[in-house]
Amino acid sequence: MCGVFGIRSVERDVARLSYFGLFALQHRGQEAAGIAVSDRGRLTVLRDMGLVAQVFDEEKLQALPGEVAIGHTRYSTTGANAWANVQPLVQHGRARTIALGHNGNLTNTTNLRDGLSADGIVLGATSDTEAIAALIADDPSPLPLAVAQAMAKLEGAYSIVALSEGKLIGFRDPHGIRPLAIGRLTNAEGGIDWVLASETCAFDLIGAVYERDVRPGEVVVIDENGLSSTQALPEGRQALCIFEHVYFARPDSTLAGSEVHGVRVRMGERLAAEAPVAADLVMPIPDSGTPAAVGYSRASGIPYSEGLIKNRYVGRTFIQPDDVLRQQGIKMKFNPLAEVAGQRLVIVDDSIVRGSTMRQLVIMLFEARAAEVHVRVSSPPIVSPCFYGIDMADEEQLAAAHRSVEQMRELIGATSLHYLSLEGMQAATRLPEASVCRACFTRDYPTRVPESRNLAKLRFEPIAR
Repeated sequence: MCGVFGIRSVERDVARLSYFGLFALQHRGQEAAGIAVSDRGRLTVLRDMGLVAQVFDEEKLQALPGEVAIGHTRYSTTGANAWANVQPLVQHGRARTIALGHNGNLTNTTNLRDGLSADGIVLGATSDTEAIAALIADDPSPLPLAVAQAMAKLEGAYSIVALSEGKLIGFRDPHGIRPLAIGRLTNAEGGIDWVLASETCAFDLIGAVYERDVRPGEVVVIDENGLSSTQALPEGRQALCIFEHVYFARPDSTLAGSEVHGVRVRMGERLAAEAPVAADLVMPIPDSGTPAAVGYSRASGIPYSEGLIKNRYVGRTFIQPDDVLRQQGIKMKFNPLAEVAGQRLVIVDDSIVRGSTMRQLVIMLFEARAAEVHVRVSSPPIVSPCFYGIDMADEEQLAAAHRSVEQMRELIGATSLHYLSLEGMQAATRLPEASVCRACFTRDYPTRVPESRNLAKLRFEPIAR
């Protein structure tokens, strides 16, 4: 996944604003963070492993003066969680130097890297991001054209912020699979300082106002003349990842005109209508299951309660890169309250991926003497991996890929189990079916993907953030 942020301002501290923007996007990646700034054409980059607050302090931010900045929070899936892949990546090419931060995942990385190698371009890291940067850095065309010509060679998902020649650049794949928004700040002279971010919650933190989304296939260039735009590639089938609405985006963000919190509440209301049950309490798996649990409680009339207490000093278990760490994180993260004893519980979560989290939570609740544990999931069964940057695992590791709902119930040990229907999920977003990617639920991908559904066996190395 990852989060990207960019800003151009002559009068503001762009590094500090980037820090706060990344802080708002920390949920999109917890493994590494970085900021690159341009000060009258001089490029400086600071990046390292760790959370945003661990990588940056006051002294480091003061050492990053400039008028343009980009930032990145990293999340890796099949790629190496190593310093060499921390972003923004900097590529020194024959035509220009570029710093680049990428959210998404390419599906033709090997072909790109092979072609660059044949052209004598030496790549030092292992990521698809480096290949994108190299294509632009070695193209002698004017910068916007170099970006457009690189985009024509890319397959898969990409929402990118880049910094080169003192310009801030943002561009997005022709399907718009990953989000990228444009915001604005009013400066002292009454002009506009433009901002780019993965989610609108980053604008709220720095006082920016949401303007619009970067369109699929569009390139925006922000320089001393303001914001200019070109449609580099024709829009393909629009395919914003619906899992952003289900789980990944912050609930206070707006995606494609839909407030995420409202979407999740409606998912819970629809789930209550589709899968009613006699129970005493509705409780969420915090925090991503909370809005849907609120909706389920409202629609069903069953009282809402926080039966699980979350340790908020533990990171999101879903995006830990190692399964052993993920399982240990579950034990550290949740603890049931005594009030669950003797109660018939409806526990609401956004999704079940591998099944390990839910299985351990059900065990916890029965050990706390819950009478019944009815699991309700505010999305359909996940049956196919994501090739666009979400850590969905190989198909054989997806718990529901080859199991019936009853087999899934037995796997997690619940009294009952129901998923939200595909139609119910779609209706809750209030977006047209043709405008989203639902491949993890339907196996219907918006772009060409490898025939193998086992990411570990693919020839290419898709390095996602």
